[in-house]
Amino acid sequence: MSTVHLQVGRDNKVLNIATIQIRPNRTQPRRTFDEKELKSLSRSIVENGILQPLVVRRINNTEFELIAGERRLRAAVMAGLSKVPCVVHKCNDKDSALLALIENLQRTDLNMFEEARGIARLIRKYGLTQEQAAIKLGKKQSTIANKLRLLRLGFEEQEWIMTAKLSERHARTLLRINNEALRREVLSRIIAEGLSVTQSEELVNQVLMKKPEPEPEHKPERKMAIKDVRIFVNTINKAVDTMRLSGINAISRRNETDDYIEYTVKIPKAVS
Repeated sequence: MSTVHLQVGRDNKVLNIATIQIRPNRTQPRRTFDEKELKSLSRSIVENGILQPLVVRRINNTEFELIAGERRLRAAVMAGLSKVPCVVHKCNDKDSALLALIENLQRTDLNMFEEARGIARLIRKYGLTQEQAAIKLGKKQSTIANKLRLLRLGFEEQEWIMTAKLSERHARTLLRINNEALRREVLSRIIAEGLSVTQSEELVNQVLMKKPEPEPEHKPERKMAIKDVRIFVNTINKAVDTMRLSGINAISRRNETDDYIEYTVKIPKAVS
């Protein structure tokens, strides 16, 4: 089994590198960054500077790829810094991807689905077995298997789970239901009623033990009922944030009355 070997740049010096020369890591597992936390970190950087250098690798004569420190880089740009302190490591694509994943896994705020997608991407791209991935990440093979099983949940289900702040145990309980439509109904009830893990497990047991009723000849379309409208509002906000992070100057306006919430999103046809 190979391990990650890093060769530090000459004299292990910290270099001040222009932010425009640093590319984000293509295999970065984190996809969402809390705007309030970034602003707080940005204010700290203005006051105290960057206390821990970023880690990058050279990809050509003028550009570097980020290995660790994307939050610091984003906050530094937000603070108006044109250069950031970096340590340059020599490593290949595989090691860079692995280090970016490990650096994020060592943080406590990487959500369960970001973690699972990062592991899956690493396994798929570099042809690792679950056992090999477990060894590299310092985890049990069973832990890796359980993480990957979470990806059986659809993207919308994942969004609802995260928005409702449900736990990984909630998610694993839902995986016992193979029928997606039925699983969504159960998830809707868990969210609407604020069920605990134990209560959710009991609900899933009841659903699985219940004999299916004969379907009518013309089965009416069953619609999902999510009582907490914040789930959908959060989805809209995340979509707008994603466009902005991608360089699209999307503008959203929200108008709320006693009866409804109205969103207007403007997206420029030409992206600068």
